Amino acid sequence: MYSHAREHDAGISLLDYMARTFSRLDSESWRREIEAGAIKVNEQPGECRMLLKQHDCIAYYPGERSEPEAAADYTIVHEDKHILVVDKPANLCVHPSGPFYRNTLWHMLGLKYGEVHFVNRLDKETSGLMVVALDKRTAAMMDNRCCPMCKEYLALVYGNFHGTIRARGHLEADTCSAIPKKKRFVREDVMPVSPESADTELKEERPIGADMTLVRAMPHTGRQHQIRATLFSLGFPMVGDKLYGPDELLYLKVPNQSFTKEDMAALRMGRQALHSAKLTFQHPWNYEVIRCEAPLPKDFITE
Repeated sequence: MYSHAREHDAGISLLDYMARTFSRLDSESWRREIEAGAIKVNEQPGECRMLLKQHDCIAYYPGERSEPEAAADYTIVHEDKHILVVDKPANLCVHPSGPFYRNTLWHMLGLKYGEVHFVNRLDKETSGLMVVALDKRTAAMMDNRCCPMCKEYLALVYGNFHGTIRARGHLEADTCSAIPKKKRFVREDVMPVSPESADTELKEERPIGADMTLVRAMPHTGRQHQIRATLFSLGFPMVGDKLYGPDELLYLKVPNQSFTKEDMAALRMGRQALHSAKLTFQHPWNYEVIRCEAPLPKDFITE
C-alpha cells in the first residue's frame, strides 16, 4: 500500500498520519506495525515520531498473513482512462477492514490500476455495481453534488409487497433494538432537510415463491443502511439480513460465525439479498451518459 503526504499532512508524526488516514487499525496497532519495520518513508524504515514532509512516500508492507477467504470474481463493466465500473460479488470487502487486506476489492484493483478511489460504497454482503475513479481529480469531479448518480437496487424481502411506495422521512437510532448501530426509518408527510433525511422509491418487481417479493429500490438520498432500514420499518425485512431481517439476534453471532443449521434455514440466503443493479451518470470529462447494468447473481433466490 502506497500513499503520499499532502500539504496538510506536513509536520505530523508518521504514527498520527497512519492512525488518521487508515482506520483499518487503531493507533496502538499502527505503532506495532511501525516498530516491526512494516512501514517505510521514502524507502527508509519509518519511526513513530518522525515528522512527515509534503510529498513523502509512505509504503506499508504487511507481510504474508493469513486472511479469511473472500470472493474474487469481480467483473469490469466499463473502463476508460479515468473511470471503472465494477460488478462486485458478495462476500468481498471494498476497503481493508478487520482481518481483510489483500482479500479486498481495493487491493485487487490496486494491483492492476494503482491508486483507486471509490465513488460509491457497498457493504461486504451487497453485490453489484460500483464506480471507481482512477485519479484524484476525477474522484473530486464525481462528488455527488457535481455529478449526480441514479442508482437502482434489487432487494428480496419477506412478505407480499405490492405496487409502488415513495418512502420519505428520516433515519434514527432504533431504541427498541439490542444493537446500537441499528437504525429505523420514520415516515413523514413532509421530509425534513437533515443529515438523516431518507427518501427511497420502492417498486414491486415480482413475487418470489409464496412469501417473498423482489423489490426495486431507487434511493434519492444516500444514507448508510437506508434501503435495509426503510424496508424493515415498512414491514418487509430483507432475506438473509442478519441485522434488518426477522431476527436481529443473528447479528450477534456474526463475529464467531456461530450459526446453527436452523439459523441458516431461517435466513434463506447466506448474505443480505441486496444487489446494485443499475447505475446511470454523466462522465465528468466528456459528458457522455454512462448506463450500466449487472444481472442478479446466481445466489439470489429467483423462484
